[in-house]
Amino acid sequence: MSKDDFMGHPKGLAYIAFTEAWERFSFYGMQALLMLYMTGRLLKPGVVDQVWGFAQFRNLVESVTGPLSVQALAAQIFGIYVALVYLGPVIGGLVGDRWLGRTRAVLTGAALLATGHFLMVFETAFLPALGCIICGAGLLKGNLAAQVAALYAPDDRRIDDGYTLYVTSVVVGAFLSPLVCGTLGELYGWHYGFGAAGLGMLVGIAVYLRGLKHFKEPLKATKAQKVCLTGAEWGRIGVLCGLILITSLFWTVQSQIWNTYPVWLRDDVSLGIGLGLSIPVTWFQSLDAFAVLALTPVVMGMWKGMAKRGMEPSDIVKLAMGCALFGSGCVLLTVGQWLAGAGKVAVIWPLLFHFVIGAGYLLCSPVALALVARSAPVQVKSMMVGGYYIGLFIAGIFSGWLGRFYEPLHPPLFWLLHAGIGLAGALILLVLYAPLRRILLAKPQ
Repeated sequence: MSKDDFMGHPKGLAYIAFTEAWERFSFYGMQALLMLYMTGRLLKPGVVDQVWGFAQFRNLVESVTGPLSVQALAAQIFGIYVALVYLGPVIGGLVGDRWLGRTRAVLTGAALLATGHFLMVFETAFLPALGCIICGAGLLKGNLAAQVAALYAPDDRRIDDGYTLYVTSVVVGAFLSPLVCGTLGELYGWHYGFGAAGLGMLVGIAVYLRGLKHFKEPLKATKAQKVCLTGAEWGRIGVLCGLILITSLFWTVQSQIWNTYPVWLRDDVSLGIGLGLSIPVTWFQSLDAFAVLALTPVVMGMWKGMAKRGMEPSDIVKLAMGCALFGSGCVLLTVGQWLAGAGKVAVIWPLLFHFVIGAGYLLCSPVALALVARSAPVQVKSMMVGGYYIGLFIAGIFSGWLGRFYEPLHPPLFWLLHAGIGLAGALILLVLYAPLRRILLAKPQ
């Protein structure tokens, strides 16, 4: 293990965390603009006709969904894109475990991500750009997250805090990118924002290369080791897969914040601040990240204090609490819309929403990721960490499909529907608490 000289953790964690921060800067910078770009520019007549292969792509999508409005088509495209971004790490983790190795998989993925973001500058290359980003994220995410686990001994309890710091780096990138990429895109031109996202990915590659000597590449498994899983390990894998399915419920709510939520902000929320100025819609993506950053020390301090008194809840209970907060946040949006009547929603409601959702994110995302990384058998650890993102794949598909109901349901019922999805996750976790705790929280053999 590397010398503990980064906040009480191995030094390699710093390089992995900063790499992830820059990768998320590029990814969330583009993501903050994508729905606004599609509904406000790309899918307009005369523009969309110039996009390579788009007519065939639209025909394929609508052969499944039926005819879609511009807003519904954009939501569907966004949902498919996010779903594939988070399906990719399953395959990418397998590639890292079996063939390329984690380091080369991360570097190859980073190069594809940079290429994709720069291709977004050209409207005609929209679909190839998304393809590069999907493939790049698939190679990078699972392998980079698995490299965090490799820094610690199997019984080192610091791994939970290590993943909290890792996830915090994601949030730092997510906070900064809408302020930079989003502002450039909304105020000066979409392609300036996409270009800035590409530059951020290049910085991430430079950080990762500088930290290579601090990363631990696992030994290649022998043929026997690759297939030698005990019955208990297969059982643990099965339960982890079930847990990942449950996480798709809170991720569905989070995915909608990236998908239909910016359209709701643009059209239904009072964003004016006087003197003819208004708050850029993309800044609310930064607010979402800021809420997580602000609450991180509070949540970590709370768990440490409760742990000293022997009162810290189990990871399963934390996940249930987080799902409940996701549902409660959506209730706030419904209340704000109902109180506004035919007028614009006061900005205080989305502000409150982001802090409630931020607390829910901290109780769900790092806890679930650490639980998968800690519980997965070592032979398939990268693949299972990549498999964690299956929850986001399902959520992306589901949130894109739900986006078609935004217009017919109208916002109050649309957000109330998502409140029910979040609360359902909490209920399922509590019902399954005993078996999940027995299998996943037991010390691995």
